[in-house]
Amino acid sequence: MSVTSTVEENHRKNPSSSEKTAEKSKRRWVFWERKWRRLDYFKLSASLFVHSMALLAPFYFTWSALWVTFLVYTIGGLGITVSYHRNLAHRSFKVPKWLEYLLAYCALLAIQGDPIDWVSTHRYHHQFTDSERDPHSPKEGFWFSHLLWIYDSAYLVEKCGRRTNVEDLKKQWYYRFLQKTVLFHIIGLGILLFYLGGMSFVTWGMGVGAALEVHVTCLINSLCHIWGSRTWKTNDTSRNVWWLSVFSFGESWHNNHHAFESSARQGLEWWQIDISWYIVRFLQIIGLAYDVKLPTESQRRRMAIVR
Repeated sequence: MSVTSTVEENHRKNPSSSEKTAEKSKRRWVFWERKWRRLDYFKLSASLFVHSMALLAPFYFTWSALWVTFLVYTIGGLGITVSYHRNLAHRSFKVPKWLEYLLAYCALLAIQGDPIDWVSTHRYHHQFTDSERDPHSPKEGFWFSHLLWIYDSAYLVEKCGRRTNVEDLKKQWYYRFLQKTVLFHIIGLGILLFYLGGMSFVTWGMGVGAALEVHVTCLINSLCHIWGSRTWKTNDTSRNVWWLSVFSFGESWHNNHHAFESSARQGLEWWQIDISWYIVRFLQIIGLAYDVKLPTESQRRRMAIVR
């Protein structure tokens, strides 16, 4: 490596104090010194509701409610990973429309937004990873990348632009319908849980279950860009976090994902737990999933870090 390259590399890893100050000055004050939109109030209210229910959950504990937590967490979580992420955002596999829509509806119940909003943000994240235009860059602070970015829709538009990267979803009446009626579906879930088990099911299902799933999803945005191991040469800070793979259904093999973002499989080694891939693979075996994308051997050799 040349002297110039070495200097540039050291400068990148150890920026000057003036550059650090400039970087901090770019960070947005999320809760004040900016204009709040109706969408921001809606997202903050939903988040406060979920976390408030989680705090009340210990006072309404039952064993049945604990099973409801597991059920809501699993259905919503797999909906996010299999549908929103791998199927809709990256088109890493295809399924019949009735199944695609059903999986997307499961994701909607995770209380993480409608498909158009979620997929658009994620596609922008891959387009602008770790740059100033990344919707949830860890360079703006751990908590910003983890959760706070969600509550400033104007900032997302300022960084990324309008939702012009999801025309494939906007053309479909079903996703437009979910975008306009997302609140009613969440309320419907709450009414159903209350009918089946009262406040116990609501607090443990929509509280603990949804809150856990939200934070696990957010850890992929935050933790998996600042801590963990790297196997592939990517132009970003993505990391693999092995212990998070069970809770995230395989999403925390994040360096794998950024290296081969169109791959339906993120746990690329046999020992890398990837529950979402097991489901996609099962659907493929029974003939419901097709055009399943995986990295080729030549792609793996090209992206591998030589040690």
